[in-house]
Amino acid sequence: MSLLSRKISELQERTAKATQGGGESAIAKQIAMGKLPARERISQLLDHGSFFEYDLFIEHEAREFGMEGKSLAGDGVVIGTGTINGKPVAIYAQDFTVAGGSLGMMHARKITKIMDYALRMRIPLIGINDSGGARIQEGVNSLAGYGEIFFRNTMASGVIPQLSVILGPCAGGAVYSPALTDYVFVVDKISKMFITGPEVIKSVLGEEIDMESLGGARVHSEITGNAHFFANSEAECFQQIKTLLDYIPAHNECNATKVKVVEPDKKLKVEKIVPVDPTSPYDVRDVIRSITDGSEFFEVQEMWAANIVIGYGRIGGTTVGFVANQPLVLAGVLDCDSSDKAARFIRYCDAFNIPIVTLEDMPGYLPGIDQEHAGVIRHGAKLLYAYSEASVPKFTVILRKAYGGGYIAMNSRHLRADFVFAWPTAEIAVMGPEGAANIIFRKEIMEAEDSDAMRKQKVEEYKQKFANPYVAAAKGYIDSVINPAETRKYLIHALEVSANKVVKRPNKKHGIPPF
Repeated sequence: MSLLSRKISELQERTAKATQGGGESAIAKQIAMGKLPARERISQLLDHGSFFEYDLFIEHEAREFGMEGKSLAGDGVVIGTGTINGKPVAIYAQDFTVAGGSLGMMHARKITKIMDYALRMRIPLIGINDSGGARIQEGVNSLAGYGEIFFRNTMASGVIPQLSVILGPCAGGAVYSPALTDYVFVVDKISKMFITGPEVIKSVLGEEIDMESLGGARVHSEITGNAHFFANSEAECFQQIKTLLDYIPAHNECNATKVKVVEPDKKLKVEKIVPVDPTSPYDVRDVIRSITDGSEFFEVQEMWAANIVIGYGRIGGTTVGFVANQPLVLAGVLDCDSSDKAARFIRYCDAFNIPIVTLEDMPGYLPGIDQEHAGVIRHGAKLLYAYSEASVPKFTVILRKAYGGGYIAMNSRHLRADFVFAWPTAEIAVMGPEGAANIIFRKEIMEAEDSDAMRKQKVEEYKQKFANPYVAAAKGYIDSVINPAETRKYLIHALEVSANKVVKRPNKKHGIPPF
């Protein structure tokens, strides 16, 4: 055997040992929990044979608490590059079979290395998180490692897409990096996220709760809003990632790939979806699908703050971000959570050159003591800020109700919407006709012999004079009152004419959003 052959054989042996992670028994335990090993996860997510691994032979440098005699394969994390649907990505996957995926200094250096590469090469970064948190044996070095990751998350924000995939327990510092990224993916019964686990909560507060109830996938998808995509399996989760990457651009200096135009499903007649009666509910997602290419819509945060709908679709082959009030839930009102949800999505679209289509049908902001004390003023202002700040093409279609401050907040002309269209069913007013009539015509109603009849008369009078799209159109606040069946045609044209939009803003370091 030649020297080269012996060296290659040695390489193969070292590689085989390093790729075993924590060993066969640890891998078997991982699989028994319904979790794939780190490299298998990467293999299933990336295009077949496209993954190139780096820093395979990294070893930890800890020398305290008996660590000097331990060998941790790859220091518990796998990093590399590959492709998804032919597009380059950078990826890391924490290996729970190696020291519980705990983060030490060299573990962190591997992650920051691939983060730096992703930012330098302007490609999306995917992090598969499966970690028990900081490696206690490495003390402050572990904390320093997290700090370096958090800083890079912040520097990469708005430059490259950052996707976090939670596929195991993530506690303490391990959850803050995902919180700094653009999109968080969770899987039912597998994903766990919390700052302090059940044991700490019990010892400090005396409260008992299990891991799933504290920070499981459903909790973060339905209650906290920390997760953007919920899946029932790792395979479903990986498909969600692939779909998302097909819609969004690789970095902030390019546009999403334009695809061949496919007409919407002819069975979805937009004019038949929305009832004329402003109090009758309907699913706004059906409206979206009636105007998107192939009637496809990829929803984001479907399970949280469902009174507003956000997500991606294509119109005329171009990716657009949708923000739409959902009359099926709370009549589509704006509140603290829905304002946060929409504002963050708008800022993402703006950062990555994705035009925004707003579909408006809501009675305003949700009233009540709970909302006021929860800071609806501050949260609601986030929506105003996001729309005002956004410089991408912005289009609004008013379907029915557009009342009060909500009318302004939902991408009105006054926040510099590029095009505002309204259906003939649109009602644009300070408040709903019933409430307005009761205030404006209070004296006439009270003094009438038949107050109910007079109230009905005044409500209709108010509708005729104010609660219609033509008053706003007469002021130039609406560009066109359109036939609902022509909505897609108008939006395609709006996208075409605004493709080279340029906005000049005051010179400043950055604004101060109402966080």
